[in-house]
Amino acid sequence: MPDAIPRHCLSFDVEEHFQVSAFETPMRRRHWGQFESRVEDNTERLLGLLENRGVRATFFILGWVAERYPSLVRRIASGGHEVASHGYAHELITSQTPSTFREDIRKAKGILENILSQPMLGYRAPSFSITKDTMWATQILVEEGYVYDSSIFPVLHDRYGVPSANPEAHQLLTASGLLWEVPPSTVKCLGVRLPVAGGGYFRLYPYALLRALLRKLEAEGASLVMYMHPWEFDPDQPRMEGSLVSRMRHYLNLDKTEIRMRELLQDFSFAPIREVFPQIEQMHSARLVSQVSGV
Repeated sequence: MPDAIPRHCLSFDVEEHFQVSAFETPMRRRHWGQFESRVEDNTERLLGLLENRGVRATFFILGWVAERYPSLVRRIASGGHEVASHGYAHELITSQTPSTFREDIRKAKGILENILSQPMLGYRAPSFSITKDTMWATQILVEEGYVYDSSIFPVLHDRYGVPSANPEAHQLLTASGLLWEVPPSTVKCLGVRLPVAGGGYFRLYPYALLRALLRKLEAEGASLVMYMHPWEFDPDQPRMEGSLVSRMRHYLNLDKTEIRMRELLQDFSFAPIREVFPQIEQMHSARLVSQVSGV
């Protein structure tokens, strides 16, 4: 494994606060256009925070958002950040067929590439919805020109996750070729794999505990893969109707997100996923050599 402290991957899933899967209903989806849009202001606030810290990241942008705010996409790219795809309509892959999934990711990719005139390399599924039952999606990603995916969360969860999945960045062999999988970070503690990558977990765990768990991964030579959403930096967002569990997951400690993010950026070194790739490939090769040699 490399001796140097690794640079880590920081990413953001750019979507509106009302597009979260936990609040999804057919009626609400039909009325997206009637909800107050806050994604532009929230993302601008986030970009300012990153700029002040001299940090760049990967932004997985929803095609629906990019279509309405192309200037925001250009603003993200002009800051040196990587732009990648979050699909078009924020529809769970578990609710799609292979043909509708292909249409969704092709549409999103086309919108983003038309705005920036550059290829989209990465993809992240809404709510990490590549599961054991939707692994067919990885083959379609290869066929549609994606180089890497960051959707397979190796945890047990009621809405997503593949507990048995490889927790390290690795290559998936599909019927149409290879696809890099860059899973969100987890750490094994007392025999249980804990999610530590961000989102609601970032707001739930005390920061001192989260930092200790991330340091453990770093000491093992891993590159962290962290994620957040711009709406998580907006404690004043309108409240949506939903179950008690969904509301707790979504609104818990929103007023602490920015403070904790500032601490995270001070404690760890981050870069866009595409820039950490040489290191990811090096670590992957080192693991393969170790396995072959029995070290």
